Amino acid sequence: MEIKFDKEYLRELYDKGKTTDKKYRFQPQIVQKYRKTLDILESVAVVEDLFRYNGLHYESLRGDKEGLESIRVNNQYRIEFKTTKVVSETVVTVCNIIELSNHYK
Repeated sequence: MEIKFDKEYLRELYDKGKTTDKKYRFQPQIVQKYRKTLDILESVAVVEDLFRYNGLHYESLRGDKEGLESIRVNNQYRIEFKTTKVVSETVVTVCNIIELSNHYK
């Protein structure tokens, strides 16, 4: 899957392991798990392959977040994203990472 980042701090967390924006500070173990989870997301060909990873708890969101999907980083944090399929010679799923959020806030 092709990964695109909606916000710059999400790209910095993935590329550098930290962000320059002081508003988005996470514990090192959260950042490490975030990067590992995005590596899994990038390695799958289609979204349906995420069902093989039970620990990710892949789900389509409902309510005010309808149209978004999520996978868990841990019990507290999740990655929210939107997927679109681009059809040409090969089908490419573009995953737009929206947010790393505290699931229970």
